[in-house]
Amino acid sequence: MTAHIHQEQTFAASPDDIFAALTQAAVFGAMTGAPAQIDPAAGGEFSLFDGAIRGRNIECVPGARLVQAWRASNWDDGVYSVVRFELTPDGGSTKVVLDHAGYPDGTGEHLDAGWHPNYWEPLTRQFP
Repeated sequence: MTAHIHQEQTFAASPDDIFAALTQAAVFGAMTGAPAQIDPAAGGEFSLFDGAIRGRNIECVPGARLVQAWRASNWDDGVYSVVRFELTPDGGSTKVVLDHAGYPDGTGEHLDAGWHPNYWEPLTRQFP
């Protein structure tokens, strides 16, 4: 469990708009087309993609950073990874730096590929 995913994307939106898309259930659900439940506070639980992804928010700094204990529903009980979103203003856009670490061996390729259709493409559609 020492692998690490690092991705960077830029979106035509403010850091506050990106943070809201990641932490407000109605916005996330509308953006992805999948049911979501999110308690946006530090310590709050979330369930995304109709329960396929679950976890707890560790750190929530509106417009700047979101750190989550994050797990797929098919992982062994008690196994969590850490997902960190850093949001930085970039002109009239926002640069999002994703770091995902601590996931089970053998899942990295699937997880790395999944960020694009499940997060980056919906955010691009949300903020064209």
